[in-house]
Amino acid sequence: MGHSSIRRAHEADLPAIARLRREWTEEERGGRDDPEFEQRFATWYASESSRRITWLAEVDGRVVGMVNLAVFDRMPRPGCAPGRWGYLGNAFVLRAYRNRGLGRRLVATLLDHASRNRFARVVLSPTEKSVPFYERAGFGPADMLMVKVLDEPGPPESGW
Repeated sequence: MGHSSIRRAHEADLPAIARLRREWTEEERGGRDDPEFEQRFATWYASESSRRITWLAEVDGRVVGMVNLAVFDRMPRPGCAPGRWGYLGNAFVLRAYRNRGLGRRLVATLLDHASRNRFARVVLSPTEKSVPFYERAGFGPADMLMVKVLDEPGPPESGW
């Protein structure tokens, strides 16, 4: 496979992360003609970067996978240490590099960060086919959470 590593993303990695997102979409939904995608992605990334940590998998210096952790700081309480939880999102490895442990290492790195920083929990919304992968990483049913699935959203209201 060559030399592989997992590392935190930097601002200079934005084009590689956008490329992964484009390739992921093409794999799942086919090619899309969207010349403005990279600019929309850069705007999204800039707005999310203060609360989202991204890790990248590299093989021989090429970015081939990613995962990110959206961090949610809990509202402070008197007399209690601050708490936080995280949402694992956008885990993806290019098809040619799958089944080599890169996805497992990406998730393990994210969970190690969450553990070292005393997160209360890490949650995710897996696809049906990814459930066994996340179960192997220690995830299970979220009995303590509730969800309200909303209808397909319409156009955003002003201000959002």
